[in-house]
Amino acid sequence: MRIVQLANFYGPRSGGLRTAMHHLGAGYAARGHEVVLVVPGRHGAVDELPGGVRRVTIAAPRLPGTGGYRAVDRWRVQRLLGRLRPDAIEVSDRLTLRGLGTWAARRGVPSVVISHERLDRLLGQFLLPQATARRVADAANTRMAAAYDTVVCTTSFARAEFDRIGAENVRQVPLGVDLTTFSPLHRDPRLRASLAEGADALLVHCGRLSPEKHPERSVDTVAALLDAGHRVRLVVAGEGPRRPALERRAAGLPVTFVGFVPERGRLARLLASADVSLAPGPHETFGLSALEALASGTPVVVSASSALPEIVAPSCGATAADDPVAFAAGVSGLLAGDGAARRSAARTRAEQFGWPASVDRMLVALTGS
Repeated sequence: MRIVQLANFYGPRSGGLRTAMHHLGAGYAARGHEVVLVVPGRHGAVDELPGGVRRVTIAAPRLPGTGGYRAVDRWRVQRLLGRLRPDAIEVSDRLTLRGLGTWAARRGVPSVVISHERLDRLLGQFLLPQATARRVADAANTRMAAAYDTVVCTTSFARAEFDRIGAENVRQVPLGVDLTTFSPLHRDPRLRASLAEGADALLVHCGRLSPEKHPERSVDTVAALLDAGHRVRLVVAGEGPRRPALERRAAGLPVTFVGFVPERGRLARLLASADVSLAPGPHETFGLSALEALASGTPVVVSASSALPEIVAPSCGATAADDPVAFAAGVSGLLAGDGAARRSAARTRAEQFGWPASVDRMLVALTGS
């Protein structure tokens, strides 16, 4: 069958969404399906990705205030879909491409939408009081669930807002992690020593530096650890609109910003060489970078209000309230424990999230069988 994957918030530095779409698409292709990935970009282009996925890029304008994201209007996407004639569509966008479920239903094309974020949480953070945000999200989610054959959520946390409205076409499909690229075997003592610059512990924050991810909490965690007498250094890997403010916030603290790390091998070495990874985002619906840290053998401190407590078990990490003192306590506890046992448990936990299982379950969602 011909499967068309679609997303708007996809770019050279779009992190988890881009990684997930590439792995799922390559998995579909490996099982004999024709896969076309449709995304926005600076210029129109057609190319082939590793794994046999054809990528069609549609020229689209940049969205102000998003750090470089682009979005193409759904009417152009629908015209392209008319030419591609898909047997099924997979949409990783519940906002700007929300009309594609209706397009598919009118043509008898099976459709799946992947919910990569909690709409009620995002509305509550940026725009509306909590009660109003929930009502608006419930109305939008009701319309979306009715428009698509299947709504895929990656965790129970992500699914909660659809269970609240009684949606019956929801499947829970955890994402996976590349267990070869991310491995404890890539731990590099010399790299660790170079990055730590004499500190006793090396921390890492890996992710997009945007407001909803609350990266400032990782910087503030370093300050709290220093106040408690710990000698640590934090490496921040990622880009985004919050970086200038974060650099000002980190002035005088042992924090190094390395920017976006495009080479997966280099990122794998960084994650494996760290002692603890920080994942402070309170709205994460899966947290692929945290799972990559676990696969690298590195324990993670995660936000208690996100989906990550479903992924990061007590044996391989810590759950903390959304404040730097709690995160610092989580880091301290991990550093005080048996490091070798913790790293082994982290890898063991990650091995429960291979991409082949995710691909198989997504194909069931796409085909209905």
